[in-house]
Amino acid sequence: MILTKQIASDLMSAMKNKETHKLEALRAVKTAFILAKANIGAGAELSDDEELKIIQKLVKQRKDSAAEYAAQNRSDLADKELQEADVIAAYLPKQMSIEEITAAVNACITQTGAQGMKDMGKVMGIVSKQLAGKADGKVISDVVKQLLA
Repeated sequence: MILTKQIASDLMSAMKNKETHKLEALRAVKTAFILAKANIGAGAELSDDEELKIIQKLVKQRKDSAAEYAAQNRSDLADKELQEADVIAAYLPKQMSIEEITAAVNACITQTGAQGMKDMGKVMGIVSKQLAGKADGKVISDVVKQLLA
């Protein structure tokens, strides 16, 4: 809910200042929020966690698109996608370091009594909820695989 208001405010200032790349990125975020609210139902509000998940998804989409464009030697489009990803990522909380993620995963492994790769799903389910918005899912997955191997 807080992010929705912040994005709306930043969208207005981007319009006034004629910041086109920021404006496009924020419009995409606002659209994603509106679509998510519509999927929930009329008059529904998004929780802070839902807003963070949407923002993470949008950043990931932009970075994936930029990688695809770079692979096709379209640096102009890749740069645009990376600029939008940076604008959107500014609304995410500070990302955890590898050491902090490793400590959280170790605590979860101890808590669940996980023994090997067969318990990866159990560990990932708990750790993903604990670190939602604070760490990239791929990084979490890599750390869990490394510690359970």
